[in-house]
Amino acid sequence: MGQPDTPRVTIHEVARRAGVSHQTVSRYFRHNEGLKPETRRKIDLVVQELNYRPNLVARSMRTRRTNRLAIALPASAHLWPVRLLRAASAAAHAEGFQLEVVSVEGDAADRAARVLELAASGQVEGVLSLSPLALDPAGSPVPLVVTGDYDDHLRGVNELADASPVAEIIDYLAGLGHRVFLHIAGAQDFASARNRRRVYEDTIARRGLTSYSVAPGDWSPQSGYDAVRALPDGCGVTAVVAANDHVAMGAVRAALDRGWRVPGDLSVFGWDDEELGRFATPSLSTVAVDREVQGREAVARLIAEVRGEPAPEPPARSINRIIIRETAGPPPAA
Repeated sequence: MGQPDTPRVTIHEVARRAGVSHQTVSRYFRHNEGLKPETRRKIDLVVQELNYRPNLVARSMRTRRTNRLAIALPASAHLWPVRLLRAASAAAHAEGFQLEVVSVEGDAADRAARVLELAASGQVEGVLSLSPLALDPAGSPVPLVVTGDYDDHLRGVNELADASPVAEIIDYLAGLGHRVFLHIAGAQDFASARNRRRVYEDTIARRGLTSYSVAPGDWSPQSGYDAVRALPDGCGVTAVVAANDHVAMGAVRAALDRGWRVPGDLSVFGWDDEELGRFATPSLSTVAVDREVQGREAVARLIAEVRGEPAPEPPARSINRIIIRETAGPPPAA
């Protein structure tokens, strides 16, 4: 004999147990930053105790709203920005929305037409586009936020292409005594790779240091390995600034194969803070990129527009952070 269905917990029961009004609990699920910390804490405890989730279907029927948002991405052979999307989805869910990811084909004009069709479908309350669109967002039937964080081929641009940490890396290594550097570049059709090369060359010149060369690369470990294996004995290079962690790990392997100590003979920096780099031996010095914060902030902007609220003020912060691990150290003694 089956067990009787457990009655669904209502918002009124949550409110009663937390000692607040049901309107306050509704505000908690819509935009709880406006509530007092103690009020949020009391509702948090009850929500966790009862495992309560708002009834989005009932809310949609009552308000004629779908509680659904969409993220539009260009179709691309490159990997999707999974970390950004995961954070965006979590942020949307915390505010009572479902988030769908839609891949749209074509150039900026074609994608604009597809996005307008989606916006007019009645299926979503707002659309977030991570790449440029050939349209004025004000002409969309539902709120449309265009961040432009990625180009037509899902290559990072704007903040994602910021290369200023390269200068910090060189400054740090120069402070340890390094004077001769090698940069192993990424594929130059990426703005991020071009910017990292430019900042590398500018910083070397500004500090009066020596760049042995800029080795071409394609983001792969093989390109990092080949660049370090090709260095002639006595070249004087003691520090490598690699375009990403994959290239850096290839460079480390080549150095070890040559019998060089890392970092005793050669220091290496990567970029991206890939998980494997944290557990490598030696662990990889790198630049961590907080892609999650971009997803959360973009969704917050879209939800504010959907609700007719002021756009949240962007916090003063950088998404990049240098992490110094075992592959960075002083150069060998002269």
